[in-house]
Amino acid sequence: MAKKTPLYDLHVSLGGKIVDFAGWLLPVQYAGILEEHKAVRERVGLFDVSHMGEFILKGENVISFVNWLVCNNIEKIQPGKIRYSPLLNEEGGIVDDLLIYDISDQEMMLVVNAANRDKDFVWIKSHLWDGIELEDISDRLAQIAIQGPMAEKTISKICDASKLPVKYYTFTQQMDIAGVGALVSRTGYTGEDGFECYVPAQDGIKLYEELLKAGREEGIEPCGLGCRDTLRLEASMPLYGHEMNDLTAPQDTSLGRYCRMDKEDFVGKKALEQRVFITERIGLKLIDRGIARELSDVYSGDDRIGVVTSGTYLPTLNGAYAMAIVKQEYASIGTKLSIDVRGKKLAAEAVPLPFYHK
Repeated sequence: MAKKTPLYDLHVSLGGKIVDFAGWLLPVQYAGILEEHKAVRERVGLFDVSHMGEFILKGENVISFVNWLVCNNIEKIQPGKIRYSPLLNEEGGIVDDLLIYDISDQEMMLVVNAANRDKDFVWIKSHLWDGIELEDISDRLAQIAIQGPMAEKTISKICDASKLPVKYYTFTQQMDIAGVGALVSRTGYTGEDGFECYVPAQDGIKLYEELLKAGREEGIEPCGLGCRDTLRLEASMPLYGHEMNDLTAPQDTSLGRYCRMDKEDFVGKKALEQRVFITERIGLKLIDRGIARELSDVYSGDDRIGVVTSGTYLPTLNGAYAMAIVKQEYASIGTKLSIDVRGKKLAAEAVPLPFYHK
């Protein structure tokens, strides 16, 4: 049976179109995907991302443990800082990609993808060092993301703006937002400036409503999963289950910069040292009319050289684009390729990533 976030009833009352996503009942849209997408790019949008998972790790050696557990280097991370990293299996495939919040020298929070929450918990628990405690706190939290160029102006109306995190990938552990205690990070999944707020589950509706009221003059819009996906694709942000999976190594999908092979050791390092990497994630702009969807084959002439991992019409760019994993020799910018869409090959060209940036 699908789960509901703490904000489910509010989504229904606001007219959200509810769908089942990764086992959660979530709004795919309210006013419409295009309108919501435009609101985030030009003004400010509000997302319920309470389906994401949050784990707490505690222990005297927690930094060393997490540094071994993930492939990015977090050895010198400081409290209040956030680090992105793939989480690998022993074969070097990606179990998940996650955010690491350094709460203190002895405590960290991991934010994981909703569909992988249970799998990740079992995986991490099976690799725990002695003296490290692991707790899943996901059900105790609501997570609300406010995104867009007017996000800071909006949230500043209902909090002490001087306490907001200034730099991207930093956070303030304790803030008061309209009477709600929150951990606030300067992060997001849209390619725009913004914040993600972690609050007690019972306070989720209050915070969401207060942010909606605060953003009226800025033209705030409640936003659903539909525009979250078009926004992240414009920003060329990878999504687990599309650009990566348990068989994909970071180097296979252009995430090698987050895999620090110069570290002494981490889970999957030995396997990666034995692998030969022949693919790369690229951006494609369709020249012919049509939409390239996930799993569409990519060709150079008659040779199949890769596959589309995500693709759709991108509103800000007013065109059809896709990300694909292809053989490295076909990854150069400007390379002319084609994509098989329902038996018809559509002309496309390799273009730089990200497709959109501020």
